[in-house]
Amino acid sequence: MPVPTIKTAEFEKRRDAMLKSLKDSVGLVFSGDGGHDLRGGWKPDPTFEYLTGITNEAGAALLLDPLNPIASKRATVFLRPLDPEIEKWDGARDFIDSKLVKKLGIKSLARTNRLPMMLAAAARKSKKLACLHAFANHTQPVSADLAVFQKVAQRIPGVSIVDRTELPARMRAVKSTAEQACIKEAGRITGFGFDAVLGNMKPGMNEFEIQELLEHAYRTNGSRGPAYNTIAGSGFNGTVLHYGANDQTMEDGDLIVIDSGCEFCGYAADVTRTFPVNGRFTKRQREIYSIVLKALDASIAKVRAGATMAQVDKASRDIITKAGYGDYFIHGIGHHLGLEVHDITPDGPLKTGSVITVEPGIYLPEENLGVRIEDDIVVTRDGSKNLTRSIPRTIAQIEKAMAR
Repeated sequence: MPVPTIKTAEFEKRRDAMLKSLKDSVGLVFSGDGGHDLRGGWKPDPTFEYLTGITNEAGAALLLDPLNPIASKRATVFLRPLDPEIEKWDGARDFIDSKLVKKLGIKSLARTNRLPMMLAAAARKSKKLACLHAFANHTQPVSADLAVFQKVAQRIPGVSIVDRTELPARMRAVKSTAEQACIKEAGRITGFGFDAVLGNMKPGMNEFEIQELLEHAYRTNGSRGPAYNTIAGSGFNGTVLHYGANDQTMEDGDLIVIDSGCEFCGYAADVTRTFPVNGRFTKRQREIYSIVLKALDASIAKVRAGATMAQVDKASRDIITKAGYGDYFIHGIGHHLGLEVHDITPDGPLKTGSVITVEPGIYLPEENLGVRIEDDIVVTRDGSKNLTRSIPRTIAQIEKAMAR
């Protein structure tokens, strides 16, 4: 079976769709600044990656110029100039030539020192500059494209700046067949991590050992690592939504809430499971777990094209509230999933091809008891498909797997 990937032709199709949507407006998408770091890695702006497939060029930009008379120059990617001194440290970069054009599938490539001239020419022709980067709050720096457009508008009379930030959200929210395959593969690899936990967890282990079991399995089964910081919270820590220390010794009788997922081909999985550390749920733990699992299945049943996240949320909230735990379900039901674990979200109802998480939970700090269960769901015209259902989720499945 071929390994899922996004082909250069799909990136070109995305750029063409964006150009068509922009009509007579000029768009500019930056990859983001960064540099070689001895800890962690650089990631591009997700919309830049979505439109170009380029993941290793900090300081790059994509200019979208729908009115350019030369069709091949309507989408130009600008790369930082070569710097032999820096590249002795950080690695050689490609020359702009026919090989690079073929490799990237982008017909028009230039260096960033040409961007001001080409942007000015496009702005004089169009007189309309479209913001595609998400706007910032007033306490934050102005978004990258708006900052540049304001300078251009000061220098070219009659240029207007328009809000088209909904375009990337609309496009990225509907996943292609190839994107769905990448998220499905991320979910499949994530399953190896949860299997490793089920087969090895026992009282007395540290939460960090659980994190290591998960992430080691990701890396040895085709992923480069987690899509976000793994949460492994046992006992009271399982009631803390974004717990991150992962440093407590797990006690006999505790539940552990594990929220983790790997990244594959740039796309994230996001899965939560709640397991008994000793392999057996207590009567009280079974009670709470059963309510949350019932809520999860009820919400998933509501997922379909045309449904809203509010409707999906209500299905879980009604069940949890009726059971008497409404005040202990303290977060929303889920979010879009894709190039970001909390992916860009458009206004309006769900569309066919969207991928979302569904993750109800009940958190009882006074009992050191938290339960959350989360699956990754593809929206279809008539319903949905659960990409992570194979990861043990019922009480019987979990206890059987841990009894091995």
